[in-house]
Amino acid sequence: MKNPKHNIIFEGPELGGKSYLMSQIFNHLEQKYYSGGKIMDGCHWFNCDVGIFGTKFGQTALLKYLELMEEINDTNVMVEKFHLTETVYQKLYNNKTFDFSDIEARLKLIKAKIILVIFDEDESLIAKRLEDRLNLYPHYDRIAQQPKEYLKQQRMYIDLIKSSQLEYLIVNASVLPNPALVEDILGFLKET
Repeated sequence: MKNPKHNIIFEGPELGGKSYLMSQIFNHLEQKYYSGGKIMDGCHWFNCDVGIFGTKFGQTALLKYLELMEEINDTNVMVEKFHLTETVYQKLYNNKTFDFSDIEARLKLIKAKIILVIFDEDESLIAKRLEDRLNLYPHYDRIAQQPKEYLKQQRMYIDLIKSSQLEYLIVNASVLPNPALVEDILGFLKET
């Protein structure tokens, strides 16, 4: 099947549900566009923030991932956290402003789209997700925050998305699993 070549960026606060939603979208795209060989080639998934955004290497990493996205021109690419995350983290943790307009201009050329994953402003929901995260990844305890800090992140993402040059969809992932939400994303991508 001819591949439409999606470049999809999942952004949003920590604990928002990005990884879960990405797994559902990946499953759809990979199965649909898989060539049938020995390598899963229907979609590539990059978890871009592995402790690098918000550091002195964050913008270098962005540019390298962007080059890779530009180079991969024959299959779908999804990235988990990207330029909006670098912007949020630089502001929150270094009090620096990051102008992402040049990166967005390049992303626009490859028709990248953003899925902004948010949740209800419910501290008990965030506390439960934090508990689940710590059970899966005990090392996350070193950077865990109070629920109000995740809400602060979310507000920053919502403000930033309004200035984006890219097509975007905001989805509320307070309830997961949520098949209707997955269908909304697939519809946005014109995959239904």
